[in-house]
Amino acid sequence: MSDEEVVVNKNKSHRKEKLSWKIDPFLPTDNKAGAFTEESSFATLFPKYREKYLREVWSAVTKALEVHGVACTLDLVHGSMSVRTTRKTYDPYMILKARDLIKLLARGVAVTQAVKVLNDDVSCDIIKIGSLVRNKERFVKRRQRIIGPDGSTLKAIELLTQCYVLVQGSTVSVMGPHKSLKEVRRIILDCMKNIHPIYRIKELMIRRELAKDPKLATESWDRFLPKFRRNHLKTSEKTAKKNEKMETKNAARIAAGLQPETSSEAATKKKVYTPFPPSQLPRKVDLQLESGEYFLKKHEREAKESAQRKQKQAETTEKRRAERAEAFVAPAEDAAPTVEEKRKERKRKASESEVHKEEAEGSKKSKKSKRKEEMVE
Repeated sequence: MSDEEVVVNKNKSHRKEKLSWKIDPFLPTDNKAGAFTEESSFATLFPKYREKYLREVWSAVTKALEVHGVACTLDLVHGSMSVRTTRKTYDPYMILKARDLIKLLARGVAVTQAVKVLNDDVSCDIIKIGSLVRNKERFVKRRQRIIGPDGSTLKAIELLTQCYVLVQGSTVSVMGPHKSLKEVRRIILDCMKNIHPIYRIKELMIRRELAKDPKLATESWDRFLPKFRRNHLKTSEKTAKKNEKMETKNAARIAAGLQPETSSEAATKKKVYTPFPPSQLPRKVDLQLESGEYFLKKHEREAKESAQRKQKQAETTEKRRAERAEAFVAPAEDAAPTVEEKRKERKRKASESEVHKEEAEGSKKSKKSKRKEEMVE
C-alpha cells in the first residue's frame, strides 16, 4: 500500500461534512415580487400598569418599526397594541418579528431590549408557567427558584445560554439564539416540575468546556456528563426494596441453619376495613353547651378564659423555673469521716483482728490434741 492512498471508513463514507455559511440580511432588492397584495396585522393586549411606560417609549417603537416598513398603533382605550404591514414593507417575515416585539413589551421587557428581536439572529419565546403548578405557594417558590438568591441562578442561565431572561407574573420571556431558546425552555419547565435549575446549569458548563476540545468533536460526551439519580422513591418502590432486603436476609439465615425473621409489619394485625366513616367530632358550640360556658355572659366568658390562660402561664413558668434550677443543684458528695468515726473504725478493726487470732489459736490447739489422741491409741 502506497503512502498516497488514504484509508476511508466504510461506515462513514456516506456522511457529508457539515457546511456553514453566512446568512446575509434581507434587503429591499431581495423582494422580487414587490409590495404585498394584502395587509397582515397582529394585536395584543397589555396590562394596566404598563400603560404609562408604553406611552413614554412608543415613539422609539414607531421609529424601530418604520425602518422595516411596519406600522404600529397604541390603543389606550381598549388597552391593546397592533402592528400591520404597509406598502413599504419588503420583508415578509418582519410582521412576525413585530408581533413578537409587542408581545415582549406587554410582558414587561424594556424597549431597548425588545427591539433586538427585530434582528435576524435573535428569536424570542414566551413560556407560560402559570398552569404548570396548581398550588399557589408552591408556584411562587419554584418561580423564585428560577431567579435564585440575588438573581444568581438567572444570571448563570443568561451567561451559559447567551439569552436574555425575564420572569414576570405567570410567564417567562426569553430572547436569544434559536438553539439556546430550547435549552432555556427545558430548564424553566423542569424547574416547575421540581427539578432544580442547578442540575441543568452544571450540564451546560461541562458541555461548554467539552466543546473547546476538538478531539472530542466526534465522540460521545455521555461519560463526562453527570448522571443525577432520583432519590425520592414511591411507596410501592420502597415496599419492593424492603421486601427484597428481607428475602436476601432470610436466605442467608436459612443457609446458616437459623429461622427466618418476620417483619414487624406482617406481625401486626391489619386494621379491619369498615365502609362507614368515623363519627363526626362535636362542634365548639356543642362543647360550650355541655360545659355550660355557652350561657355565660361575654365578660364572664372573657374572665374565665383569662383565668385559664394565666393558670396555664403560671404552670409553664413554674416548669421552666424548675428546669433552670436543676443546673444549680449540688451533686451528692461523700463527706469526710470525723475524728470520732475514725477512732471507732480503728477499734472495730482491732477487735475483729483479735477475734480472728483467737479462732486461729483455738483451731491449732484442737489439731494438736487430736494428734496426741491418735498417737496414744
